[in-house]
Amino acid sequence: MILTEWWFYVLIMGAILLIAVALIWWMGAQSQQPRKVPNEREPEIAAEWNPLVFESSGLTIEGWLIRPSNLNNDTRGLTPLVVVAHGWGSNRSRVLRYAKPLYESGYAVLMFDARSHGESESIKAPSALMFRDDVIAAVKEARKLTGIDPQRIAVLGHSMGGFGALLAMAEGLRVNAIITDSMPVHFDTMMEAELKRKKLPLFPLAYLIPTIWLLRANISRAQFRNAHIPSILRKYAGPVADNKQPVLMIHSHGDTFITSEELRSLSSEMPEGTIQTIFVNTEGHSASEQDSTFWEAVLPFLAQSFSTKSNRSTT
Repeated sequence: MILTEWWFYVLIMGAILLIAVALIWWMGAQSQQPRKVPNEREPEIAAEWNPLVFESSGLTIEGWLIRPSNLNNDTRGLTPLVVVAHGWGSNRSRVLRYAKPLYESGYAVLMFDARSHGESESIKAPSALMFRDDVIAAVKEARKLTGIDPQRIAVLGHSMGGFGALLAMAEGLRVNAIITDSMPVHFDTMMEAELKRKKLPLFPLAYLIPTIWLLRANISRAQFRNAHIPSILRKYAGPVADNKQPVLMIHSHGDTFITSEELRSLSSEMPEGTIQTIFVNTEGHSASEQDSTFWEAVLPFLAQSFSTKSNRSTT
C-alpha cells in the first residue's frame, strides 16, 4: 500500500513538472515572437520612392527605396545611401520619422521590414542574429542599386536594428558609418524588456528563456558568446585612420523601455575614440529624433563619414 502511494505521488509530481516545462517553453516561444504589424502608411514625401524586394537567407524582404530630389551626387552621378533598420516588433513605416531629414540632405534611403515583421516573410524563431543578417542583406542590395554609390553606404538602426548592425561588423560588414538609436547593449536587456512588454513574469523566465531562445533559433553557445557588443566595438569601431568604422550611438534620457544608463556604462568602458555618443531629452523609446540635438549630431556625422575614404569590403 505504501509503495503504491509512493508511485502515485511520483507520477503526480512528474506530471506537474512536465506541465511546468511545457508552460515555460510556451512562454519562451511567445516572448520570442514579435508582433507582426502591417505597415500603416506609405512614404508621404516630396521625393521619388518605389517598392523594393530582396532576399535574406532565402526569404523575401519587402522595402522602399527613397531617392532625394536634391541629389548629393559625386562626379560619377552616384548618390550616397542610408539603410534604415527598425527594431523588434516594428516595421518600416514606423521608422519613416528618420526619412525626411536624410533625403532632404541629399541621401537616398533604403527602408525594409526585417523578417517576421511588416510584410516580409517570417521565420520560426526571430533573434538578434536575424536582424544582423537582414542588415547585411539590405546593404548588399543597396550596393547593387542603379545610381547608388556602393562606396558611400551608412546604416541607421533603431533599437534591435542598431544591435543587428553592430553585430554585422563582426561578420564582415564594412560601411562608412553606423548610427544606433535607443539600442540595447546586451541580449538580457532586450529579452527582459520584451517580457515586460508581453506582461510575462521576469522570474523565473529571465533565467530560463535565454536557453529556450537559443535552442529555438539554433544559436550555439559559441555564437551567443561572440555576439558581445562591447567586444565587437573594441575590435571594429573607431576612426577610419585606424582602419575601423565610425560608430555614433544615441539614446534618450526619457527612454524607460531601454534606459540610457546602458549606453552611458558602455561609453565609460570603451577606449577613447572607439565610439561617439549623444544623449537627448525626449520621452519614450521611439522619439529621439524629435530632439534637435539628434540631427545636429547625425547629419554632420554622415557628411564627415561619406567624405572620408575608408577600406570597405563589399559585404
